[in-house]
Amino acid sequence: MIKKQLLFILAVTTFGYVNTAQAQSPISGFMQGKGKGNVSISFSSEKYDEVYFIPEKVDGVPVFNETKITSTSLYATYGISDQVDVVVVLPYVKAKGNATQEVLTNLDLENERKGLQDVSVYVKYSPFNFNFGESSLRLIGAIGLKTPLSDYKVEEGFQSIIAIGNRSTTVSTTGVAMFKMNSGAFASGQIAGNFASNDVPNSVTTELKLGYAAKSFYGDAYVANQKSTGGVDIFGEGFAGFFPITKVNYTKIGVNLYAPIYKELGVSVGASTLVAGRNIGKSSGYYGGLVYKF
Repeated sequence: MIKKQLLFILAVTTFGYVNTAQAQSPISGFMQGKGKGNVSISFSSEKYDEVYFIPEKVDGVPVFNETKITSTSLYATYGISDQVDVVVVLPYVKAKGNATQEVLTNLDLENERKGLQDVSVYVKYSPFNFNFGESSLRLIGAIGLKTPLSDYKVEEGFQSIIAIGNRSTTVSTTGVAMFKMNSGAFASGQIAGNFASNDVPNSVTTELKLGYAAKSFYGDAYVANQKSTGGVDIFGEGFAGFFPITKVNYTKIGVNLYAPIYKELGVSVGASTLVAGRNIGKSSGYYGGLVYKF
């Protein structure tokens, strides 16, 4: 069955203040099945030298000129039953700026921050799967917790422009609708509410995905959005130099591909780019990963 053959990796990067957005949701419309799952390791890289400020996009990242973010991520999912999956995501992130030595010395800054970011754990529940002959509709609900796993800093003024996260504990609730045809074509849509701590604004995220999933190939194209429900603009009214409380909105498009290479081992690749945003870098990037299913 297609749901047992689907394996793909999510490029998990960092949320940021002037940073890049998370590539896509860790919650898919596919269920693993009882006792089945997959583990994947991926490497992702993206960079930007333009920033979406208000009221317009500007060239150059403040202080650091250009930012490059790389991450090595573990993504694992396991089917506790045919209706319940558990998903775990753990990224190690490095953010690097391109400030001149003179700026670094005068402002007492560094061009790099790195470390374990936030561990995320999600539980997916699929109570409904409706069959319509040559197609089906699956409904999924998920709840997740994301919390910092290392003592990375966010209260460092301009240094926090290249912080590896916002150091917030976030609870997410997600609803997913997945329409799939026996031919392998599918469409999924989801919406999530994200409730953050430490004065980080709450947000609503959405994702629409179209693709094809079969035993020997998987591919999709997606558009992902985030809208903060609070926060302030960088260098705007109410901004006091604490970057985690800024309003971060974005629209991102991307593609994912997967193919098996040997028995239960496969490879995945993908690319994405930010096409609109607020208080965020205009980033583009790619990822590649190894996936093992069991």
